[in-house]
Amino acid sequence: MADNVNNWLNDHGDYLYRFAFARLRDTHLAEDAVQETMLAAIKSNGFKGDSSARTWLTGILKHKMIDLQRKQFREQPISDLIDLDASDTSMDDLFNQSGRWLDKPQTFNMPDNALEQKQFLSVLDGCLNKLPKKLRVIFLLRDVHESDNENICKELDISATNAWVMLYRARMGLRKCLELNWTGA
Repeated sequence: MADNVNNWLNDHGDYLYRFAFARLRDTHLAEDAVQETMLAAIKSNGFKGDSSARTWLTGILKHKMIDLQRKQFREQPISDLIDLDASDTSMDDLFNQSGRWLDKPQTFNMPDNALEQKQFLSVLDGCLNKLPKKLRVIFLLRDVHESDNENICKELDISATNAWVMLYRARMGLRKCLELNWTGA
């Protein structure tokens, strides 16, 4: 087993980093998560060989990413306390009393051309990065990774109401950014 431990980083490090980066969208956090994963794996002596080392390490990594997101969520920088655009109250003007769209958002057809698709994904990535970290995290958990609201609330230690408000703000921020940077509306 000691020989396997020595090879874990070489054999699985790149995969673990890509896995973490795809979910955390931050190179430093992804590196930290992989490092914490390796340290926990070495300290635990818990690998029994019932599954592959990669599967076992990925399971540890998932828990480390959640821990990092919780820590990041609790350590809120002052810039995140400022609303996206406090002077803009137009978000309330988008829905009627029952919560339905007054003016439905434009549909974003997936481009047939690969170059346009790459450009769209680049704009989407830029829009995601413009969101405050908390809003980006909750959007990725809910709409990208399709976690349910109950698990998100547990992971981030927030109320269901707070989660829905944050998700609403994230979606509206993305909508506005995509309309400005992709459709030119």
